[in-house]
Amino acid sequence: MAYDEEQEKRSRVVVETPSAKREYVQSESVRTPDRSGISAGMVGVLVVVAIALITMLVLFWMSNQQTTDPNANTVAQQQQPPIIQQAPAQQPPVIIQQPAPAPATQTAPIIITQPAGGSTETTAANTDATIQLAIDKQMIDDPTLSSLGVTATVMNAKVTLIGTVKSESLKNSVEKMVRRIKGVKEVDNQISVVAD
Repeated sequence: MAYDEEQEKRSRVVVETPSAKREYVQSESVRTPDRSGISAGMVGVLVVVAIALITMLVLFWMSNQQTTDPNANTVAQQQQPPIIQQAPAQQPPVIIQQPAPAPATQTAPIIITQPAGGSTETTAANTDATIQLAIDKQMIDDPTLSSLGVTATVMNAKVTLIGTVKSESLKNSVEKMVRRIKGVKEVDNQISVVAD
């Protein structure tokens, strides 16, 4: 074991007796060992590491608490529902029949077309898809509306608007834009106004 310092301690004691005075001088050497434990720098490092670990644990706990937050359900409900678009039914081919060539005269070809009217489901799906494309194009083209994060869903020419905006005027602007699109029969405006 190494020693850093060596100190000498002297003490003087005077003893008085009836016959004489005596003086005793006593000296002691005191040796102080070097500190072989944890240095101040090591203590500082340990404190910093402990604070970092506590901070990470608190952040981890807070992130887990946010997922169990009752308001998390409302955020999940406000997410847009999936848009299901049915592929248009394949149309039967148009058949053109020509009669066998006649030696003397050529007759006009006979064109057979599909019956008028068609399927109402296919027409409704095509109309909804056309309205949806028109709304999406208007939202993208307008810089004010494209940054809002509003979702439009079309079902049987009825448009449902979902999202949040900062003012009532923005909510009304979105609704007016949708009402101007050809084919829209009804607008269900469920946009929430949330002021900052």
